[in-house]
Amino acid sequence: MLSLPKKVPPLLLSFMSWMAITPASAGELVPDGILRPLPTVVQHDPQVCPASMQDPVGIDQQRSQQAEAVAAPMPLQSSAPALSLEQLEEMALANNPAITRAAAQVRALRGKWVQVGLPPNPTIGYVGAEIGNDKAAGQQGGYVGQVYVTGGKLCLNRNIVFQEIRSAEQRLAARQHRVRTDVRLSYYSVLTAQRKLELAKELVDVNSKAVKASQELLEAKEIPRAALLQTRVQLSNASVLQQRAQNQWQASWRQLAAVVGQAASLEPRPLAGDIATLFDPLAWEEQLSRLTIESPEIAEAVAELQRTRWALDRACAEVRPNINTQVSVQFDDSTNDVVTGVQLGIALPIWNRNQGGIRQAQADISAARQNIERVELDLKQRLAEAFQAYSDARVQVENYANDILPKAKEIFDLVGEGYRQGEVGYLDLLAAQRTYSEASLAQIEAQQVLWQSTARIEGLLLDGSLQD
Repeated sequence: MLSLPKKVPPLLLSFMSWMAITPASAGELVPDGILRPLPTVVQHDPQVCPASMQDPVGIDQQRSQQAEAVAAPMPLQSSAPALSLEQLEEMALANNPAITRAAAQVRALRGKWVQVGLPPNPTIGYVGAEIGNDKAAGQQGGYVGQVYVTGGKLCLNRNIVFQEIRSAEQRLAARQHRVRTDVRLSYYSVLTAQRKLELAKELVDVNSKAVKASQELLEAKEIPRAALLQTRVQLSNASVLQQRAQNQWQASWRQLAAVVGQAASLEPRPLAGDIATLFDPLAWEEQLSRLTIESPEIAEAVAELQRTRWALDRACAEVRPNINTQVSVQFDDSTNDVVTGVQLGIALPIWNRNQGGIRQAQADISAARQNIERVELDLKQRLAEAFQAYSDARVQVENYANDILPKAKEIFDLVGEGYRQGEVGYLDLLAAQRTYSEASLAQIEAQQVLWQSTARIEGLLLDGSLQD
């Protein structure tokens, strides 16, 4: 550990004041008020420093400038107003192609409902008999035929399709929930990346000033080169963090634009919202009951059970044969009489009484019943996983807010005061700053997990709106 004398040089105090200054929007990343900037800074003549010390300083200064250039983030400022979560959800519900597709499938089934209930069209045609008998034209005329569907088959057909419509409507409702959940997941991801980017930029600014001050202290022979290298390492870490936050912010925006359905036209801009806001805790029993009652997955499974029951009735009705009728009117050329004919016919259900179709319908009912139980258990399992992630994240967020971050700030205050009194070394102060920064980043990541797990639970565990 590097220990300094009780009397701290003014240049060293100026360097530490730079370490303590951060904008108000930083959320007290580096605690304010520990070391204040001094009005004057001791100037040193570079020629006093030996040549062997000037070369590495110049190299470090060049690397510092390169690191700042590489980590320059895309500006978050935009002329467009900030978007709220409600606005994004409305845009997604109006533009997401998955919802449009699901709605079209509902309309298609409604057309099918109309079609399956329509009776067969009548038939009309020509009929001739005894043509050429006694060199006469014989009997010439026409006929009209009609098939009469018995057993209420047409009504049963519509009952089956009606349940298919209900299933499609539940899939549409599920797709809407998926879209809302995906919007919220991307929204919180953008907010998190936005906050990380701000935090990383502040870290880069603070560590850049620390590197410059360390170079001057090294020239004045007040700190060893190890201290300068330590600040350079922290600047490099901050630059990497900034670039990763920038990449996450861009990727999150692209995902959000895709879910909203405006991948090519949605302009990146700040989002309205605060991930630091806490809400009332969720209760397991309440969420499980809500999921069981409101889940469109269960409703779709119930509709499928009803469909199979109507399908069994339809299979049983298939045994009743339809009635084929035909009426013909003919003119008998040999007798000049008008002859009328009537035909009625049915299929005799002797060999084929739809035994296989009935057994299949009975098995489908059993499978549909089991599927309802499977869906309920699957939802309970998924809720358990999501609720664990939510509970863990909430504990982390509360601990960071109420315990870890206040202690990290107190440690920084104490180390800063001890450093000013010459009781602790410079590297100890950098370690305290690193601890506070890491705690701040960990809190942001925990807030992201908390909000995203909450979004999944409130979205009835439905996400992946663009997946087929």
